[in-house]
Amino acid sequence: RSSDLIGRRGMETLLSASRVVQSLLVIPVRTKKRYFIPPSVKSKHRTMEEMQATARAAGLVVPQEIMERPINVSCTAGIFDPYIPPEGDARMSSLTREGLKQRTEQLKQSAASQLAVRKVKDYDESFSTKRFPEKAHEMYIEAHNCLTSFNRHKLHALVTERCYPEMVRGNRYRTLRWKFVESLEPSRVVQVRCPEMVSKGNLYGQVTVRMHTRQTLAIYDRFGRLMYGSEDIPKDVLEYVVFERHLVNPFGAWRMHGKIVPAWAPPKQPIMKTLLMPGPDLKPWEEFEDVVTQDSVVEQTQWYK
Repeated sequence: RSSDLIGRRGMETLLSASRVVQSLLVIPVRTKKRYFIPPSVKSKHRTMEEMQATARAAGLVVPQEIMERPINVSCTAGIFDPYIPPEGDARMSSLTREGLKQRTEQLKQSAASQLAVRKVKDYDESFSTKRFPEKAHEMYIEAHNCLTSFNRHKLHALVTERCYPEMVRGNRYRTLRWKFVESLEPSRVVQVRCPEMVSKGNLYGQVTVRMHTRQTLAIYDRFGRLMYGSEDIPKDVLEYVVFERHLVNPFGAWRMHGKIVPAWAPPKQPIMKTLLMPGPDLKPWEEFEDVVTQDSVVEQTQWYK
């Protein structure tokens, strides 16, 4: 009996949980001390100012977020003192009473242009109001030809960073057909301005050129359907184009900056957009032409007795 009792106690010690489970040793290790403890989820009453004050008290520097926007100094962001075209321009004779009034107002506005021309000539000695319209006219035609062929590298050299997105916006899936026919009147300079930007002495020259031309324009969508204009019917176009140059930059060049649209200009022709017409629900083995022809066939009915 004593041997049986010793055997049972030996089995109980072997099958005890303390021997089956491996002993675990817990050693306390000190982690890095956290000076700033983030707020808990329940602390909704704390504001951002209180959290920043707590961080500064703990010795942490909270970086200030500064909203910065990129700025381009090679061109201005708009047209300074835009030219106001007289109402009825290219339609009113200078021999009439209204035409004489417009002529006198233009002479008054030319005084500010003369002062701006002197500033422009200080940086560009070859500038002349008589020879500049010819250069502007060639630049205008070349820029529109680059737009139709989408030669963006050459177009960047002819237009400013402000004018480029306005010219190419919405033309990704369209085809442009533009052609210059003739000039109805010789181009001429109507206004010159020399504004400053950012700092004093940072001068920009803006020249407004009046162009009265005849041209054709046709816009096709990505499916080849005509949306606007015509390639065969030319139209008379009167435009006031603004050219700009960064005068302080010795490597600057005159580029097309924008156009001035008078308030009395007639509305443009609306653009015809291509829409998807709802059709019949086709099954994988059916063709659209077969379904249309089946629906168009009229069954013969006997309408008399």
